[in-house]
Amino acid sequence: MTLVKNTILNHKQIEHKIKRIAYQIYESNVDETELIVAGIESNGYLLAKKIKSNLDKISDIKSTLCKVTINKSVPTEPILTSIKVKDYSNKSIVLVDDVLNSGSTLIYGIKHFLDVPLKQFKTAVLVNRNHKKYPVKADFKGISLSTSLYEHVHVNLSKQPYEAYLD
Repeated sequence: MTLVKNTILNHKQIEHKIKRIAYQIYESNVDETELIVAGIESNGYLLAKKIKSNLDKISDIKSTLCKVTINKSVPTEPILTSIKVKDYSNKSIVLVDDVLNSGSTLIYGIKHFLDVPLKQFKTAVLVNRNHKKYPVKADFKGISLSTSLYEHVHVNLSKQPYEAYLD
């Protein structure tokens, strides 16, 4: 059997989705002076960097990028962040990942941040699949996709041209 690579989003579409997500985040935080954009390593962090870059172009909200490291094999292990707890305490946070599949990565990321008082907490993903095991939703999403459980979404944000495809 031959594997078929079905393109979901091409480079131009991904750039458009990132820009649209940045505008939605800005609209949701228009009264804030500071915002934390926290990306789950590795693709979520790359997406967060791109969202932050777009936010910086369209708003004067001070945005801080945060890398969130979660062991996806054992998500109950301690979660690490590139900034200190005091730096995101009582601030608005957007947790970013590339694909929302079962929801386990996002739910453990959310749990980590909910141990700290926050002003607002939202989530953003580029691709939202509809196979959640956990009650988590993406507040900002590039595209929602109904797929079979056997299909896998791949997102390439590390080199151009960016792409998201299904196999």
